[in-house]
Amino acid sequence: MGIYHACMSQIIDLRSDTVTQPTARMRNAMMDAPLGDDVLGDDPTVHRLQERCAELFGKEAACFVPSGSMANQTCIRALTAPGDEILAHENSHIYQYEAGGPAALSGCTFAFFRGARGFFTSEEVRQAIRPDDHHFPRSRLLVIENTNNRGGGSVWPIEQLADVTRTARDLGLRCHLDGARIWNACAATGTRPDEWASHFDTVSACFSKGLGAPAGSIVVGDAETVNQVHRLRKMLGGAMRQSGFLAAAALHGIEHHRDRMADDHRRARRLAEALAQCPDTNIDLDAIDTNIVYFDTGNHDAHEMQAMFESKHVKLLALGPHRMRAVLSMAVDDDDIDRAIPVLQDGLKGNA
Repeated sequence: MGIYHACMSQIIDLRSDTVTQPTARMRNAMMDAPLGDDVLGDDPTVHRLQERCAELFGKEAACFVPSGSMANQTCIRALTAPGDEILAHENSHIYQYEAGGPAALSGCTFAFFRGARGFFTSEEVRQAIRPDDHHFPRSRLLVIENTNNRGGGSVWPIEQLADVTRTARDLGLRCHLDGARIWNACAATGTRPDEWASHFDTVSACFSKGLGAPAGSIVVGDAETVNQVHRLRKMLGGAMRQSGFLAAAALHGIEHHRDRMADDHRRARRLAEALAQCPDTNIDLDAIDTNIVYFDTGNHDAHEMQAMFESKHVKLLALGPHRMRAVLSMAVDDDDIDRAIPVLQDGLKGNA
């Protein structure tokens, strides 16, 4: 029954890839990790994680932080000044799900792109740039999310990403990659982390989703910017003491759980194809790039469907009146999908 055991064994949890729990081997790695005081700069396991991530992403330095939101927000703060404008897709995590952080913490405004599945073009970047005029905010930072959550786990075509970031740099912008699920983008395309990262000043990457660690994200970039991120981490209350426990889990995930993400993508495709057989259920099979499946429930109220599915031990998220999301992860295996599909099909066909 996936990675869940004991009392969780009957639950098929498709709400998010954040619901994963550490494997036995990951727990052992955590317990065996040498520890220090990371606030004082001497936790050896945190140092190892930061060095490994800097190497993987081809950057000078890295900083371990508690969450993806803190990773993104410290990068925004380090790369902007109050009054600057951030160029990003309207569905970006930094805007939709980080509690107004860019406004509250960095004093920044947004200019939005609205392309399908979280994508936009270099021409749209050119059109969004503000004139050099003291009446306007300064266009300062471009943010790309890859994979894009609200885009259905969409993976940016790397040629398009390179073109967009090259245009942004030519126009004087800094570039940040929200790579919370960059590991999924790597698994889906075979593109290495450093290939994605080469187009950005800073990158954030999450350990608590597809890699299955209990918490934590990394920021990578040049040494000067990452030094600012370290200071901002302290300012925002994110500096931890014996955080080598968490760093060890992240290291284990990096070394042992990246290849298995292909299984999550395969199961997402299988689930999507099963949902597509339900009348009035709208799902775009061509949009299933990775481990996230969005679908419309037709005439069914999504929140009512969520409650009904949960009563049958299958958890999904309703994200609108008729919109639902399922996310595949280490918490779900092939047997779980075998059990979940008839529950979902019966409910969506009105047979529950």
